[in-house]
Amino acid sequence: MTSIADIEIPADGTGTGELFEAVPSLTCEMERVIASSGHGLWLSGPSQSEIETALDETGSIGAYSQISSDEDRWLYDIQFEPDTVDPFEIVLEEGGTVLSASASNGKWLLSVRVVDRDSVSSLYDRLDDNDATPTIVRLFDLAEETHSQCGLTTRQYETLVAAIDHGYFEIPREVSMQELSEELGISHQALSERLRRAYRALVTSELNVTEEETAAPQIPSN
Repeated sequence: MTSIADIEIPADGTGTGELFEAVPSLTCEMERVIASSGHGLWLSGPSQSEIETALDETGSIGAYSQISSDEDRWLYDIQFEPDTVDPFEIVLEEGGTVLSASASNGKWLLSVRVVDRDSVSSLYDRLDDNDATPTIVRLFDLAEETHSQCGLTTRQYETLVAAIDHGYFEIPREVSMQELSEELGISHQALSERLRRAYRALVTSELNVTEEETAAPQIPSN
């Protein structure tokens, strides 16, 4: 049964440790999908010149290049040196998927999807063996009840997961609806309708809205 683990890791046990020591006000957020051999990290907090000075002086970071920017944050493709503890690569090597990763105040928080709880134990041990000192903040199973409680059908849930995995909700989108429908083997129209129903189910569930409240108001006749 698929499990989700939220894992906290001190930055000083990873390749970004020196970076946070140099600029403590730094915040990082992992870009979900990026076509490169490194990691896409949004960096913000200090000025861009301070960030790049710290990148240049951090021994655990090899090559880096700016890819994009968004207001007061900058997206960099960053490659760690070979002997550096890279928690993202460790997750991948253990068969997991990093759903999200962000860091501030010198701590990383990774949300990781794995095939079962045994895999969580293996991942924890692997991180611990590499002196990453992980802490499991939250652990839960993605049982059918998890998404049915949100009003989602199994197909709607699987479609939303696929959309997230393929970058459909990223800005800008990394896959079109047509490409996603082809990946799922359904028509563009079927995908559009399934997503709309899923959105409605999630919104009504999270906002605790009743069917009566979501019904369209009747327009009085003259």
